[in-house]
Amino acid sequence: MTATQEAPAIKKAVTGQGSTAAGSTTVGDGAVGVNEPAATRGRTSIADVVVVKISGMAAREIPGVYDMGGGLSRTLGAVRDRVPGGRPNVGRGVKVEVGERQTAIDLDLVVEYGVAITDVARDVRENVIAAVERITGLEVVEVNVTVNDVHLPEDDDESAHASEGRVA
Repeated sequence: MTATQEAPAIKKAVTGQGSTAAGSTTVGDGAVGVNEPAATRGRTSIADVVVVKISGMAAREIPGVYDMGGGLSRTLGAVRDRVPGGRPNVGRGVKVEVGERQTAIDLDLVVEYGVAITDVARDVRENVIAAVERITGLEVVEVNVTVNDVHLPEDDDESAHASEGRVA
């Protein structure tokens, strides 16, 4: 399949064509009727947020990935994580376009200082593609990785000193 053949599926997701409900896509058009095998009766729809969460979890599994998201989303995420009862947002730093049978994924990463960025990006791509294709059955057309920041070891030291306060 060529890139020009793949683009219409992705475009359908952006324009809303091919979706069964807002934010979901049909993966399997099932047959209807009592004469059909049980496994094929009905339709399977996957919400876009499912692909976002799978991608976020798979990217975070790779050594060298410190965090995900841009500066503002990481700041808001840190505030949300400190609120009692708040849950971490596994979809932070992930954007997806989901078509009828294909998806494209954009990831914003913060990597640890000293790791080879190209190796981390390659490993993230491989893990995200494997996880999304295995779990959803969608074909992953591309995974674009943007490295927004590098986490330095002294960043942890500064935040520890800042939380201690200046007076006892």
